[in-house]
Amino acid sequence: MTDLLFVPVSERQRPQFIRGVQSAFALAARAEFGDGDGEVISAEDIAESLDNANAQTFFIERDGANVGGICLQIDHASGRNSLDLLYIAPAQHGKGLGTQVWQAVEARYPDAKVWETHTPYFEKRNIHFYVNKCGFHIVEFYTPQHPAPHTPGGDVPGGDYFFRFEKQMRQHRRLG
Repeated sequence: MTDLLFVPVSERQRPQFIRGVQSAFALAARAEFGDGDGEVISAEDIAESLDNANAQTFFIERDGANVGGICLQIDHASGRNSLDLLYIAPAQHGKGLGTQVWQAVEARYPDAKVWETHTPYFEKRNIHFYVNKCGFHIVEFYTPQHPAPHTPGGDVPGGDYFFRFEKQMRQHRRLG
């Protein structure tokens, strides 16, 4: 297995990262809802994650090729971090790359106490990935009767129905 590289996204590369996220997210929405007009996730919503003070945003490279991207929110004080955006290039789907990326994230941030992420109800691949591959648990289901505290802007397909996932990390006692 070749090592993955996490390459910080520069200001100049933001449009490329945003297009990568939009393209990957559109595939799942089209598979569920058919061809539709507009964006599945707006550039503004993506930029909101990228602009957060705790954001760490990377392209993921393997063998010199860009195979995806990730935006994390890292809170060193609380140890409560979030996975805001993760995409794998469609040509790389089904090869275990997402699991390798997540394992690399956990290794990169060993002091994390909790990881949180969200995904729409129709994203069956994501639900399988987070629960069965990465060890997250569904802890909340947002609906019109139980709205999310912060919902994506625009007309996101299935936008009223989201799962919130958490993964509690085992803390290793430090010997000192």
